[in-house]
Amino acid sequence: MSTHSRDRKGRIWHVSLWVGQVLLAALFGFAGFFKTFTPISELAQGMPWVASAPFLIRFIGISELAGALGLVLPAATRIRPWLTPLAAAALVLVMVLAAGFHLLRGEFASLPVNFVVGAIAALIAWGRVRHAPILERRPV
Repeated sequence: MSTHSRDRKGRIWHVSLWVGQVLLAALFGFAGFFKTFTPISELAQGMPWVASAPFLIRFIGISELAGALGLVLPAATRIRPWLTPLAAAALVLVMVLAAGFHLLRGEFASLPVNFVVGAIAALIAWGRVRHAPILERRPV
């Protein structure tokens, strides 16, 4: 493989991963903001279990917000960019736990979303470690 095609392949990986990172950050950021800041009484209208576990929904929301920030900020600033694949891997765990929760509740329609979002997060984690790592900023 020539140097030019290797460089092009690396650029495609880099851009594709950034697109995935931004899309997932928006998704998790919106979901996390909603779960963190919406009053429990409003959340319970769409998710009745929330009334009996308000701390759980807040924990999930804060976790999703942290994951959204972790997908973008370390890579964009190049300060500790290894946190980006770590955040993506943590969001894979969030999706695995969400799938288990939905399975226990018999909410099978939610499983494809958990699978697809988890797979994208896993691809980002793997891609940022193996194919298009972001180098840490050099001190000035």
